[in-house]
Amino acid sequence: MKIAIDAMGGDHAPKEIILGVNQALKELPNLEVMIFGDEKEISKYLEANDRAEVIHTEEKILGTDEPVRAVRRKKQASMVLMAQAVADQKASACVSAGNTGALMAAGLFIVGRIEGIQRPALAPTLPTIDGKGFVMLDLGANSDAKPEHLMQYALMGSIYAEKVRGIANPRVGLLNIGTEEKKGNDLTKESYRLLKQSGELNFIGNVESRDLLNGVADVVVTDGFTGNMVLKTLEGTALSIFSMLKSSLTSSLKAKIGAGLLKTELYSLKNKMDYTEYGGAGLFGLRAPVIKAHGSSNANAFYNALKQAYTMAEADVPDKIKQAAKLMPNSEQE
Repeated sequence: MKIAIDAMGGDHAPKEIILGVNQALKELPNLEVMIFGDEKEISKYLEANDRAEVIHTEEKILGTDEPVRAVRRKKQASMVLMAQAVADQKASACVSAGNTGALMAAGLFIVGRIEGIQRPALAPTLPTIDGKGFVMLDLGANSDAKPEHLMQYALMGSIYAEKVRGIANPRVGLLNIGTEEKKGNDLTKESYRLLKQSGELNFIGNVESRDLLNGVADVVVTDGFTGNMVLKTLEGTALSIFSMLKSSLTSSLKAKIGAGLLKTELYSLKNKMDYTEYGGAGLFGLRAPVIKAHGSSNANAFYNALKQAYTMAEADVPDKIKQAAKLMPNSEQE
């Protein structure tokens, strides 16, 4: 299984990217990697391995670049070459911690979307209190959505939850402002109707944002505008809580002693609420797995994203989505 990697994307590239690659090569014996980026910089951290190939390029897409323009003009950028390797079937999947918009553009214009899927969706696995996590989509690939798009998001998320996360008959919930069937706007009401009529999904109805971390569903679907706001709210809330905890636990000698006694439990809690422990955000609906690792990924976070790409390719998730899309109504491309 060969995975293409953008070594130059992200806040800590290429060091943390390559350290994550080293870890993956040790733990996944069937993994091969194509690494795109500055060979001189990459060689500082890459451990010798005959399953790793470095393709040198000095051009890269920056976080400040306009996504579509950068993908079209920077033909030799590490991210663009990575996506092209997948399109040319030299690699089965790709992973980048770089510019999210650019990666979505590269995925759509270079890798290409699955026939029958109208719009790709950005889908990370988010944490739950019980540690099982849930898949949520779309979290920003498309600000606007139609009911048939949410129907396809539910299908793709359900296939991923079953084939990659190993959840039998995953529960699919529709994010809404209330659990009652008649709640919401035109989008959620019509989406509810489509999801309820589907015989392919284990649709459990509307779910509220306050219940997400309690594991109310295995797959949660919404439009990209709402989903991205939910994601940023969860991130901000978690960071604020841990900041307040740190402040309280260092406010006095007694608090510091208590913090020392609870150190292991606090680290465990922090890891449980870190969604990078579950991997990156998948761009579902493309012809091959394209994984967006968090921009601030450390080695472990990138390793998890790389392992996610490997598992998706091994399970042939895009082909399963393609086959399922053929059986769905409203599956013609826009």
